[in-house]
Amino acid sequence: MTRLPVLGQRALNRALLGRQHLLRRAAMPAVEMIEHLVGLQAQAPLAPYVGLWSRLGGFDADELAGLATSRQVVRASLMRNTVHLVSAPDCLAIRPLVQPVVSQGFAGHFGRAMGGVDVEAVVAAGRELLEQESRTRAQLRELLGARWPDTDADALAYAVSHLVPAAHVTPRGVWGRTGPAALTTIESWLGRPLEPRPSIDELVRRYLRAFGPATVMDVQAWCGLTRLREVVERVGLRAYVDAAGHDLYDVADGPLPDPETPAPVRFLPEYDNVLLSHADRTRVIPDGRPVPLPPGNGASAGTVLVDGVFAATWRVRRQRRSAALTVEPFAGLSTAAHAELVDEGGRLLSFVAPDAEAGDVRVVAAA
Repeated sequence: MTRLPVLGQRALNRALLGRQHLLRRAAMPAVEMIEHLVGLQAQAPLAPYVGLWSRLGGFDADELAGLATSRQVVRASLMRNTVHLVSAPDCLAIRPLVQPVVSQGFAGHFGRAMGGVDVEAVVAAGRELLEQESRTRAQLRELLGARWPDTDADALAYAVSHLVPAAHVTPRGVWGRTGPAALTTIESWLGRPLEPRPSIDELVRRYLRAFGPATVMDVQAWCGLTRLREVVERVGLRAYVDAAGHDLYDVADGPLPDPETPAPVRFLPEYDNVLLSHADRTRVIPDGRPVPLPPGNGASAGTVLVDGVFAATWRVRRQRRSAALTVEPFAGLSTAAHAELVDEGGRLLSFVAPDAEAGDVRVVAAA
């Protein structure tokens, strides 16, 4: 019996960081990076700007802003029923695949509140409203509540935003601008129909290219779908095991950097997928610490990787013409790590607050 190669925690960590372009910044167009990553978390609308800044050399926020306003990228509820920023082709292909996850999210939170109302009629009415013009959930609540006054109006609005494949419209999510959290149908926004025959096999391969090697449970944790073992086992993948003996799968050409490869300090945005996309997160969060999701529009707070693991949080505060970035580590830092945090933090501050006349980076003592 052939024994499978064993990959330890550090090997898995460096493989993940390498594929996420967090070991070395890449030189590629922003849309190519977004597609390689199979999207970026975007509950906080501006978070993807920091995610790309950490992964792309010389990234300019105007590049992503232009992609958003030209509808080459779009925000929508996708993996895990969370808002992601993806390319237009990926949105059309991925949303049909994860619709069961989005539908289940609605049923779990609002299903009972719908009572005996005809959900299909609500969805049809909501689709018509979104195709007429973009609407906020508050507007959907008012319009649908008037038609079904005996049904929870919030549930009616969420039924539409979950069961009608919807896109978050600009200018929300555009750097330097603001706007309401308004929705329209994906097909209306992009001017194209959803992909009729999307490939779950290809989605699994793409996940592994960006996040592997990984277990079946990891794949499922990333996308929210279940019963993917058959898919994983049929697509012709390379096999490993981790230190605990769990089966790992990978694309044949998946790079495995030397586990001793140095990992630079990296500032991540709110809820970055590198911290969320495995059932077993110990390759990047060895102490099991929860990942915070601070309030706000994004690009003002997040997490920090030190030697490849989640080791601190960061926050930017503005005061008139100045800006300050504070880093709060969870444990003591070496002198070299402290200096690297200050240097990289200074670069981040220049990116998120370019108009500040004065900036300061402070690393506070660990509690």
